[in-house]
Amino acid sequence: MRKLFGLGFLSLLLVVLWAVIQPQNNQLSATTNRNQPDYSQQMMQSHLGDRPVASNAIAPAPTVPVTSERVTYATVDGKPITGYLARPANSTTPLPGIIVIHEWWGLNENIEQMTERLAGEGYAALAVDLYAGPVAQTSEQARALTQAAGQMPQLLEDNLKQAYQYLTTEQNSPKIASLGWCFGGSWSLNTALLLPTELDAAVIYYGGQLVTESDRLDSLQMPILGLFGALDQNPSVETVRTFETALNELGKSAEIYVYEGADHAFANPSGTRYNAQAAEDAWEKTTAFLSQHLKG
Repeated sequence: MRKLFGLGFLSLLLVVLWAVIQPQNNQLSATTNRNQPDYSQQMMQSHLGDRPVASNAIAPAPTVPVTSERVTYATVDGKPITGYLARPANSTTPLPGIIVIHEWWGLNENIEQMTERLAGEGYAALAVDLYAGPVAQTSEQARALTQAAGQMPQLLEDNLKQAYQYLTTEQNSPKIASLGWCFGGSWSLNTALLLPTELDAAVIYYGGQLVTESDRLDSLQMPILGLFGALDQNPSVETVRTFETALNELGKSAEIYVYEGADHAFANPSGTRYNAQAAEDAWEKTTAFLSQHLKG
């Protein structure tokens, strides 16, 4: 089992403390949602009593055998960043790429499993590590990591840009999408905003920090798939519909689905809010969407 806390996690906590004490002198990142000042608190509410532990629901295995390995895909603030790369075992040609972005728990075994499942659909899937090492096992730990990450969005942006470059140059991926859940769903949208003309598709699973301002969404050139739960308050259905309306009024290609009876993290088979019916339908929509826009 990976060591949960160490110098890296302590450093992140120091960043949080520094940010609380110091005056806000720096401009917020272009991808920071100005309308949600305490995202970590909202995430805490969404995950009350939840733990990233195995449940009776286990995600299906990849449809074809895959190979996986840990790769250094970026150097951020002088520190090498290691991700989890999975590909179909028998593939020898360049494949479309997917930047896979973890939930607020971090790059844990569930995300590795989902990355392998995506690879089984015919992709070079790279799970990035926006926490640069630590993985949470409780909501309190996840909140601390999310708070720390929120204080340094420029480093996360650098991380994601280098992930895109890794898939482009090291994997020779002809097309690339972003895909994330929870915290990662928000950062899948942020990746699209960072790479509005380069990215070929973006998938958002219940990302709480949805950008809804038309002037910020106008630059997006890729199709977007959004998958949300009707019981979720992070984001609420009202926020999701505002997001959908803004995209539609801008003439963007957007498919937005809200599942009745589904809550936040409905697609996480290792969590307590897993909803098999919604998760399976969302997976079918995800694979069809990626196939259309990355392989078409």
